[in-house]
Amino acid sequence: MAELLVELFSEEIPARMQARAADDLKRLATDAFKAAGLTFDKADAYVTPRRLALAVDDLPVAQPDVKEERRGPRVDAPQAAIDGFLRASGLTLDQCEQRDTGKGVFYFAVVEKKGRATAEVLAELLPKIFAELPWPKSMRWAHEPTRWVRPLHGIVALFDGKVVPVSFAGVTASDESRGHRFLGPKPFKAKSFKEYKARLREAYVILDAAERRDSILADASATAKDAGFTLKRDDALLDEVTGLVEWPVALMGRIDEQFMDVPAEVLTTSMRTHQKYFAVEKPDGSLAPRFVVIANMLTEDGGKQVVAGNERVLRARLSDARFFWDQDRKQTLDSRVGALSDIVFHAKLGTVAEKIARVQDLAQALANEIGADAKLAARAAELCKADLVTGMVGEFPELQGIMGRYYARHDGEAPEVAEAIAAHYSPKGPDDACPTAPVSVALALADKIDTLVGFFAIDEKPTGSRDPFALRRAALGVIRLVLENKLRLNLSTVFSTALKGYMDRSEAFRVFLRSKAPESPSIRDNMEAAYAAFSVGDLLAFFADRLKVTLREKGVRHDLIDAVFSLGGEDDLVRLMARVEALQSFIASDDGANLLTAYKRASNIVGIEEKKDKATYDQAVDAALLTLPEESKLAQALTQAHAGTKIALDKEEFGAAMSVLALLRGPVDAFFDKVKVNADEPAVRQNRLRLLSQIRATLGEVADFSKIEG
Repeated sequence: MAELLVELFSEEIPARMQARAADDLKRLATDAFKAAGLTFDKADAYVTPRRLALAVDDLPVAQPDVKEERRGPRVDAPQAAIDGFLRASGLTLDQCEQRDTGKGVFYFAVVEKKGRATAEVLAELLPKIFAELPWPKSMRWAHEPTRWVRPLHGIVALFDGKVVPVSFAGVTASDESRGHRFLGPKPFKAKSFKEYKARLREAYVILDAAERRDSILADASATAKDAGFTLKRDDALLDEVTGLVEWPVALMGRIDEQFMDVPAEVLTTSMRTHQKYFAVEKPDGSLAPRFVVIANMLTEDGGKQVVAGNERVLRARLSDARFFWDQDRKQTLDSRVGALSDIVFHAKLGTVAEKIARVQDLAQALANEIGADAKLAARAAELCKADLVTGMVGEFPELQGIMGRYYARHDGEAPEVAEAIAAHYSPKGPDDACPTAPVSVALALADKIDTLVGFFAIDEKPTGSRDPFALRRAALGVIRLVLENKLRLNLSTVFSTALKGYMDRSEAFRVFLRSKAPESPSIRDNMEAAYAAFSVGDLLAFFADRLKVTLREKGVRHDLIDAVFSLGGEDDLVRLMARVEALQSFIASDDGANLLTAYKRASNIVGIEEKKDKATYDQAVDAALLTLPEESKLAQALTQAHAGTKIALDKEEFGAAMSVLALLRGPVDAFFDKVKVNADEPAVRQNRLRLLSQIRATLGEVADFSKIEG
């Protein structure tokens, strides 16, 4: 058994491509090795800005010998068929076996293939693997026709300590690599992965990306702590910087005091976006006039010139940011609203200005439902997109909403309005804080629901992994807003209100509807034409799927959500969750588990008999035909359960409804133990089937038990 070491040494690989490239190299290589019959113990891929490496342990020195058996034609087949078989197998007729397969006597060729040396196989496989790496973007260089992510300068390909004769993109493999571009540029040789990794570290390269990441975080945190501050954690930036350096060195620089009155979000965004600097915070959580830069160099002066250069560049960047900040405040948000008419939200849904008008109407309606101030909600909706036409958001799109809050405060808008403008994009993901202020909640809901209804109405629904308009994220945001704030909303009604907003406020949408129903003289007079393009049920089903995703991590079973949704008409997420939680507790109990089994047994029997008889048995039970005490007791228990669950459900006491159902366990068990359903008398048989159907109907008032697994 032997070790394989591969390194592709190139110009700087973009940071965003590195992790995926390492995974792809490992996947392609291991798949190719398995297909070639080459077993191995372990394979690991590594990546730095200038190299992609692979280490595979315990590869065999040769492929295993393989015996292939091929069936040929029948022995009495035409000679041409036999000759063709012999040519294909490379054997003579004397070397073939004759076997009786039960369907006649056939020729069989047994071909033994001697395993090739692994080094020889690798020489063929490795160039194919390198060429198949699926880079998001690639390039050509000089006169080399091969496309790759960046110009390739060297290849290391060692198997069992010896060079594998590999050529790719005009580069021939050797046992020679290089370290850091400036700190260790001299070539070095290695015979094993262990030696290769150690020599790289001596040449100021940390090969393992996870080790580099940990080193950056530890050094940056320590640098901030030594200055009396705390590093502001930014995992996305940390991942990116890990892909920019091979030998990270944390250095601290200063932000000029003249910029510290610019909003902290502007400073941190400018630093991370343009310069890849980490922000630093004071003990009170406010932004400190410092930054941490991760250099890729050791310098004789301890990094003083590096810091000075970065401070100089940052000064220019922040000067631009201050210019936008000062210029934007010369014009109120209110005065910018008109410019939104020039921005298209979507060709079939109209402009951003039309979206604002719809969101205003919907935010007011939602505010009245959830107890928020409708006037403030409308004002916040009117201004919520105005910062899109500011210089600052034009430069830093990720600050939309945040800058709107600052400018609204500057303009003297109500605090609730300013906060709602900033919060209406939230929550953006599972880790993002969810708004709780009533005005903010109303606006955030209105904005997301307007988007969802609009794109579903024009049939731009997510499909598979494709979701260009982030509708899944919008739906998850609505779910979190409703559940975390315990809002009692009928989503079907809200969706219909949002759709009416499109019909009233969007000329582009009305044009779209006319194209769907050209025979209609007036879309406003034909609501059916609108619903031909939009189904509340489709959007509710989409929400059901998103709800399963949201609750999966909380241990809520997806089949229980299906069981409640299948009842139909349930679009109050808070009430639905209460039902699901009560159902989950019930099913987890012995009574619930046994009753679920009884339900399935009853449903199966009734279903089979209905199919056989071509009849239904959902009619009322005839008390006069209840001849056995067990069936009489079950009929009485079902009547009481029906009444009890109805009272409990009307009061939304779902736990109590489950407790009522639990009382059915004894009578149901006794019925199945003592009563023969398919009685000899047809009338008695039919009555007992109706009784079983009542079990299904009574439990079905609480949930569709047929959807529950187990």
